[in-house]
Amino acid sequence: MNSDVMIFVRDVEKSSAWYQNLFGASSAHGGSEFDLIVDGDRLLVMLHHRDADEHPAVSDPTEGTLGSGVLIYITVDDVDAVHRRAVDMEANVLDEPHINERARQIEFSLRDPDGYALTVCRPRSAK
Repeated sequence: MNSDVMIFVRDVEKSSAWYQNLFGASSAHGGSEFDLIVDGDRLLVMLHHRDADEHPAVSDPTEGTLGSGVLIYITVDDVDAVHRRAVDMEANVLDEPHINERARQIEFSLRDPDGYALTVCRPRSAK
């Protein structure tokens, strides 16, 4: 079983560049309406322009605040490297890498350009 995340953003190309830079990832689609951000053959996130009308299950993202009520966890091999890139990018970093005893992982959180909350993490048993 697997689950994928699609978020609705104001500027797909800007968000795509931000995610690629933060995670050292790449685009597998490209364009101003939709993009897939991947790490090798692993999908990290799908980006869709907020004016999408082909997804009837999504409420109008132009109403309310983007990112409200959503926390996206992204597991990486090197939390410290991603944290350094986030700081270098002057991203909205919410905390420093720390051990979350309940989740048994090392993590830190930040917000993307549209306000979506991300927690970048790795299990404590990983390198």
